[in-house]
Amino acid sequence: MRLRVLGVIPARLASTRLPRKLLREIAGRPLICWTWEAARRAPELSDVLVATDAQEIVDVCHAHGIPAILTSSAHPSGTDRVWEVAQGRAADVYVNVQGDEPLVTPGHVARLVAPFRTHPDTQVSTLKIRATDAEKPLPSVNKVVVDAAGHALYFSKFPIPYDRDRIGTPVYKHIGLYAYRRAALEAFHRLPPSELEQTERLEQLRFLENGIPITVVETTEPTVGVDTEDDLHAVQALLAARGR
Repeated sequence: MRLRVLGVIPARLASTRLPRKLLREIAGRPLICWTWEAARRAPELSDVLVATDAQEIVDVCHAHGIPAILTSSAHPSGTDRVWEVAQGRAADVYVNVQGDEPLVTPGHVARLVAPFRTHPDTQVSTLKIRATDAEKPLPSVNKVVVDAAGHALYFSKFPIPYDRDRIGTPVYKHIGLYAYRRAALEAFHRLPPSELEQTERLEQLRFLENGIPITVVETTEPTVGVDTEDDLHAVQALLAARGR
């Protein structure tokens, strides 16, 4: 099935743990430029643009030949920012690539989009990867459990499932890349923040609490989201190792 798939990179300038991280440079280029370049390599995406709340990011993107638009500064989440883009850009599927994910690959995007082709009733998709032992207890690492059909049962910062009898059930880390139908974006934007969403501080729980299924696809390709100075250095080393 042929789909029009638009890649959107929500880019908020304000960040707490690593201030102005999207404009921090790696090998002489801002982080947001690396993320756009990585997303643009995915053949599934008909186009990729940056949607930001800051004119400074728009200007930096345009200086590097990257399409970028200014969106409302009132959006509480990246999903809301993608929704604003969807008002003016028609597509069958919208892929949300976090601005601080410069290691996203064509394989990630292909896995995100695949369920929309094989199961046209898919509303939202995201990715998971097996967590390492070091990652399991970390509250900074979001986890996910799924049902037998591959739909998300729950997301948490707590290591789920709890392996009471130590039988070795794997823990899966959630990779925060998403793809959505327009109707799912509209529902998310219209619905108020849900109780579990506010408790866990995980916006994707709004979908689950309102009966909108999320298809979770496994990947073996790790990513490094840039949230700290250490993350920035790790990404720089990985990009250098990949010859980028």
